[in-house]
Amino acid sequence: MTDSHQTVEDSQFGRAVGACESSSDASASNEDSPTPTNAAPSQTAREAGGDAQSPNAGSAGMDAHAQTAREEESEEEEAAEIEEELDELVKTAKQRDDYLALAQRTQADFENYRKRVAREAATAHERGVIALAKELLPALDNLDRALDAAAEDDPLLQGVGLVRSEMSAALARVGIESFNPVGEQFDPAVHEAMATVPQPPDGQPSGTVVEVYQAGYRLRETVIRPARVVVAA
Repeated sequence: MTDSHQTVEDSQFGRAVGACESSSDASASNEDSPTPTNAAPSQTAREAGGDAQSPNAGSAGMDAHAQTAREEESEEEEAAEIEEELDELVKTAKQRDDYLALAQRTQADFENYRKRVAREAATAHERGVIALAKELLPALDNLDRALDAAAEDDPLLQGVGLVRSEMSAALARVGIESFNPVGEQFDPAVHEAMATVPQPPDGQPSGTVVEVYQAGYRLRETVIRPARVVVAA
């Protein structure tokens, strides 16, 4: 083998060895640095994880909105209940005022009725007393005449006097009293002039009652019978 031929073979061998070393370095470089194919799956997983979390976040938002809506609805129901209770209280207070006014009117009507009945009863009682007195007055007048005409030694004088006293006391117990207006000024409302005298005795002024023929009777302010009198002219 010639030298030139040996040189060519050495050169080819050197290129082959260099190519092998270059291939080894490239493989080592690829092993040391992360490959894009390995990184891509991790990023895809993270994106997938993010996409998986999105429905949960939406569900939480919907739950919060629903809870807020329920709270608002509960507040509205409470407000409606309070308003209804207030209306019921106002209605109850109005009914109470109506019943109180009705009770007051009823009490006032009953009080007026009681007073009216009391007045009517008093008036009826007074009319009854007056009617009875008018029936008894003639008997009293006759007793007075009998006493005036009886002699002092008459045995019946004491008995007649007792009867006259008992009747007068009975009339006095119901409010009836007699009046004798001698010396008073003549009053046509309570006196009945039976006669006049032209010259009053003892210098009495004109219009004075100088004598009583028959005593008068009255029940408080009501005249049952006027007194029959003689008046100075």
